[in-house]
Amino acid sequence: MNRTVTLIVPCYNEEESLPIFYDAVCEVARGLPQVDFTFLLVNDGSKDGTLGVMRALAAKDERVKYLSFSRNFGKEAAMYAGLCNAKGEYVAVMDADMQDPPSLLPQMIEALDTGEYDSVATRRVTRAGEPKLRSFFARRFYRIINRISDADVVDGARDFRLMRREMVQAIVEMGEYNRFSKGIFGWIGFRTKWLPYENVERVAGETKWSFFKLFKYSIDGIINFSQAPLSVASWMGILLTFVAFLMVVFVVVRRLLFGDPVAGWASTICVILFIGGIQLLCMGIMGQYLAKTYMEVKGRPHYIVAESNDPDVKRVR
Repeated sequence: MNRTVTLIVPCYNEEESLPIFYDAVCEVARGLPQVDFTFLLVNDGSKDGTLGVMRALAAKDERVKYLSFSRNFGKEAAMYAGLCNAKGEYVAVMDADMQDPPSLLPQMIEALDTGEYDSVATRRVTRAGEPKLRSFFARRFYRIINRISDADVVDGARDFRLMRREMVQAIVEMGEYNRFSKGIFGWIGFRTKWLPYENVERVAGETKWSFFKLFKYSIDGIINFSQAPLSVASWMGILLTFVAFLMVVFVVVRRLLFGDPVAGWASTICVILFIGGIQLLCMGIMGQYLAKTYMEVKGRPHYIVAESNDPDVKRVR
């Protein structure tokens, strides 16, 4: 019996690149007659003609299944929806912009077929074509999150990976609303083979990830998988309390021994502003964790499917 593989493809405004991606994966599929592919396309509230392209592909190819959200829920929600609705023995997550080369799929399938691994993940060994400032902060992020959390996030790791059904089920069971898939992949464990490759440019369109969005995503990842920021806030409070105590002792002793009144309102204002800034920073850190908790306890769905050509699709999850 042929192996079944589901390719999950989150799409947001990928009208230009989706047909190119489809042709590329079909070419790979023709070279793997022993594998039955299903292409699960997830439209994450695109504002261009992405949904129309999906409908056209599904009309001519029964292997194409698509989900279309009622609005933009984000890539994490799109990946989660794909994982919840994937039916293959092997399941892959990959982008439609061709930065995740479909040509790697035969190697990934072969590695899983050996039985030695539960997943095959890809990582970029170069960042050619990426702004230097963005690359610098990306590398710093990977170092920081690996030091302060128990999530194993490899430098240059992509969301592009092929997984066994058991690993997919473990990810789906982690139904947290605030999702950071790179951390989830590492946290759940399983035997993973890393497949390095050179960076590939987009074939069409523009990246949806601005520097600000990536920065916000990195903060979300740190908060989702580490309590270190809360510890930092606590230690800063203890340190400033100790320093303030020493300053009080110094001022009192100076006044009693030398009768020298404390002068200098400017320095006093600077100290007040500094301590006030630290307090606001600590409150902001706690606020971030409180906001995440608030979103979790509300229990809202990760996504809402407005349209699909799969009658068995889970429309709300």
